Amino acid sequence: MEKYVLALNIVDGPLIVVSYVLSVVLGAVLLVRRSGRLVAIAVLSGAAGAAVGAVILLVAERIMHAVGGPLGWPVRIWVIAFFAGLGICGANLRTSGPRRKVLASVAALSFAATAALGINAFYGLNPTLASFLGVPLAPRVDLGPVAPHSATPQVPLWETWKAPAGMPSEGSTAQIVIPAQISGFPSRPAGLYLPPAARVPNPPDLPLVVLMMGQPGNPDPQYAAAVLNDYAARHDGLAPIVIVADQLGDPLVDNLCLDSTLHGRPETFVNRDVVDWARSHLNISDDPKYWTIAGYSHGGQCAISFAAKYPTIWGNVLDISGEEYPGAEDPEANLQEMFSGNQAAYDAEKPVNIMKQQTYRDTQAIFTASTDDPVYLEAARHVSAAAAAAGMTVTYYEVPNGGHVIGALNGGLSKGFEVLYPRLGLSPPTP
Repeated sequence: MEKYVLALNIVDGPLIVVSYVLSVVLGAVLLVRRSGRLVAIAVLSGAAGAAVGAVILLVAERIMHAVGGPLGWPVRIWVIAFFAGLGICGANLRTSGPRRKVLASVAALSFAATAALGINAFYGLNPTLASFLGVPLAPRVDLGPVAPHSATPQVPLWETWKAPAGMPSEGSTAQIVIPAQISGFPSRPAGLYLPPAARVPNPPDLPLVVLMMGQPGNPDPQYAAAVLNDYAARHDGLAPIVIVADQLGDPLVDNLCLDSTLHGRPETFVNRDVVDWARSHLNISDDPKYWTIAGYSHGGQCAISFAAKYPTIWGNVLDISGEEYPGAEDPEANLQEMFSGNQAAYDAEKPVNIMKQQTYRDTQAIFTASTDDPVYLEAARHVSAAAAAAGMTVTYYEVPNGGHVIGALNGGLSKGFEVLYPRLGLSPPTP
């Protein structure tokens, strides 16, 4: 029963519709009063609440930079409507009897739940109650060590692989615990996607993708799984194995994906601990040509930073709506907090500067951002140009009207794997 409740769709299922209807009905009831004066008080209180909500939005978005990505208008409307509803509830609490006070209290809770669900539906990144609460539904598994990897085949997999009888039609997802043996970083359990070709006896050595999500966010494999199950269905079950690593530890803290005394060692965790665990526990190729570091939003910035620093580990990078550099949403605060005001040290961690100091003999880079996401679109243009100038083979793609929400993520994953499949030996070369 608990798992059923956690799996409820809260984006476009009946639960969110019921919440909308309940809030509208409660709001209407609270505005119906026998006294015109009391109705006027409730309306004025609602207007005052809306104004408070607008001010809070202004402070959060313009002054405090409390939101990592740009807010869409639906989010703004939901916040203002919520505070307007609280104003109406407050007026009823002050000027009514006990029964109406109870009704106003229930309405306040309903308004809060509806606003949260509406904002979540706009972003679309938490389709179930479980993902909204940060509770993983995928089972936790413990994978034992695998045999040493064979030499990288000279012939790509798409030419030699034949799907065996009984191969599952879809890949599977799971949670895994990756020990932070070197970094000591307090990561949450990672997500894992195993494509159909990895779920058969004697599976082939497959490409590896390490994916990082945004901040705040969860290391949830469902998004990559949905896209790659579709690709696998068209390529005899072939797809990369995906680790969705937790580069955040605390989802409310932007650690800039940098090792520091303040926030631990996320950089070492991803590039040493995750890498070592993958080599020893997964049937993967050991050639950097078949290794991809990928990320969305905060994770996208981490991905291009790691690819820029460690080209001998990562032969490919997929940067989906990533920031231009670590902490780009509030550079002044990050300069002081993380670098003690040392601008040169901060500049040295920016991917466009790192790439000027490295040689990239065989790195494939894909940058995507949405046409209606101007801040991240400009970042993608700037960083992709720097990557091309540094010698990477670059694909730049604009996702039509994906915003900085689920459309951007899905569009970036789809385009990224379209480019990567021939590179990873999973499909014939693109004409």
